[in-house]
Order: sequence, then structure tokens, then C-alpha cells
Amino acid sequence: MRIVLQRAKKAKVEVDGNIVGRIDKGFVLLIGIAHDDSIEDAEYLADKVAHLRVFEDEAGKMNTSILDVKGSILSVSQFTLYGDTRKGRRPNFMNAAKPATAERLYEAFNDCLKAKGLVVETGIFGSMMDVSLINDGPVTLILESK
Repeated sequence: MRIVLQRAKKAKVEVDGNIVGRIDKGFVLLIGIAHDDSIEDAEYLADKVAHLRVFEDEAGKMNTSILDVKGSILSVSQFTLYGDTRKGRRPNFMNAAKPATAERLYEAFNDCLKAKGLVVETGIFGSMMDVSLINDGPVTLILESK
């Protein structure tokens, strides 16, 4: 699994002009799932996201987690994170999981986050989505399970 994590002041995702997910302070997560990913990958990254210390403490140091600041998560499936552009001019998506597998692991990942007490908003899996955010910092990280 591969995640692009962006710390956000606020964010939303729209499908067909309708807001389907919205958060205030927290993370926007773009989630890519590879063909060889497993539930263990989802659990590992959910734990990493929940406990990653990238919010400022009272001294201004990035030393607190999303759990500490009671932030929310906007989770968006993003198969294009596994686009391979090393050859040619069109991305190759051979490493991305098939939709049924990806959806199952994406839902499992979100369920793991919720089980840790986090509020998780989502887009609609497989849909064309408009994602907007106010990036806080900006803080943007790439997390991988492998």
C-alpha cells in the first residue's frame, strides 16, 4: 500500500457536484493499493497514520498525533499512485490491485482507522472525484507498507 498524506486545515471530496466527505483539521489520505497487498499492510499503515507525530505541540515541535489533536481523516482511493511511468508516455497500472481487491483493502484500512477512534470521511470508491484541501504547513508525506 502507498499513501500520500497531507496535513489539512480543511478538506472535502465531491462526486457529481455533491459533497460526499468533509473534514476540518486532520489528514487527507490518497490511498493506493498494489496487487500483492494484504490486510496486514492495511493494519500496519492504519497504525502508522494514527500515531504519526506531525502536529505541533505547545512548543511548536511536530510531536503530536492526529489522535492527540482529535483530528479527522478524509480517505480517498487513488489507484494512480501505482502508475509506472518509467517507459513510454502513458502510465502502466499493472502493479495496482484489481478493483474488487482494492476496494476490500481500502475499506479494511478505513475500518482500522475507525477502530482506533478516528473520524473517517471518504470519497466513493471508483468514482471520478474532485478533492480540495487547504494544506496545513504544508506537510505532505509518502507512506508505504513494503
